[in-house]
Amino acid sequence: MDLEEQRAWSENHKVLNEIILKPQEHSHAIQLFLSLHAWLHSSSVGNTSKLTLNDAVLKDLDEETFRKYPVTLPNTKNSIGWHLWHITRIEDMTMNILVADDQQALYSGNWFERMDTRFPHSGNEMSEEDIADLSSSIDFESILAYRSAVGKQTRQIVSMLEPGQLKEKVEQNRIKRLFDENAVTQDASWLADYWSKKTIAGLILMPATRHIFLHLKKCIHIKNKLNH
Repeated sequence: MDLEEQRAWSENHKVLNEIILKPQEHSHAIQLFLSLHAWLHSSSVGNTSKLTLNDAVLKDLDEETFRKYPVTLPNTKNSIGWHLWHITRIEDMTMNILVADDQQALYSGNWFERMDTRFPHSGNEMSEEDIADLSSSIDFESILAYRSAVGKQTRQIVSMLEPGQLKEKVEQNRIKRLFDENAVTQDASWLADYWSKKTIAGLILMPATRHIFLHLKKCIHIKNKLNH
């Protein structure tokens, strides 16, 4: 994937950071978010003809490479499968529970059963044994389809936000839902604490964009290393 495109994405993300809380810039901020977010999912999610960062990850990705665990990179040893599942779970729970107070796509689309995994949580503080289990067993096609479903739902949620909502803090009853639905484990309660201090804008700037960007870059590095 072109480094210039990655730099341009990061620069535009900085712009979003600067304008997202300005009411007069609300429409611009939402459109900029949709553009940044489209690059982090398959081209069908953002309805674009351009090759996305997500497309670059999936290009010529075979199941052996997808499932390989552990890998030997300085900043990760987790599989591509784990990374794709982790960013999708984080996006699903933050956007659908914390922002929209709605049902997670994991359940509304029956993805939990279709992915054939026993892990409904985010993957933070996950044991090596469980990472190996998930990497070897999760359904390859279903995790990709789940990512697309979550991406489309995020775009609907963010498109409907009003200017004042972006400054709102996450409601505590929604944080509680993370634990009630086993989306976040007690071992990873720090993650819920972190989100509880964020505004809706803060969730858009990290879980729905930058967090995904960083993990997709790791996926490309993993694929390149394994393929060479």
